[in-house]
This record gives sequence, structure tokens and C-alpha cells, in this order.
Amino acid sequence: MPTSSHNRLAELHNLAAHAHTAAATAHGKGDHLTAHELSKQAHEHSANAHKLSEELATKAEESQKEKA
Repeated sequence: MPTSSHNRLAELHNLAAHAHTAAATAHGKGDHLTAHELSKQAHEHSANAHKLSEELATKAEESQKEKA
């Protein structure tokens, strides 16, 4: 996996983790609307990371088949 792709995946995972943490903090303070919005952001970042990971796995698989 190219370094830039790996970095992008790590960035998406970190963004999701940060949003989850911020959502938990907001929820703990009773700000449920902000917590909900941050949870939605976290889910979106996680979904994007998953999608990119799937795409990279497919490309890697195709590359391996071409070499064989």
C-alpha cells in the first residue's frame, strides 16, 4: 500500500476517534445535540476509512492476480 494511502487511512481513523471522543465529552456535559452531530461525523469518517480500505484491498488483489 502506498504511503499516501496508508496516511489517508490513518487520518480518517484518527478523525473518527477524535469525533467519538468529542461526542462523548459533549454528551457528558449534557449537550446531546452536539454529541449527536459529532457521532454522525465519526460514523462518516469511519465509513470513509472502510470504503478506502476496501478499494485498496481490491486494487492489491487485482495487482497480485496480474503478477501471477
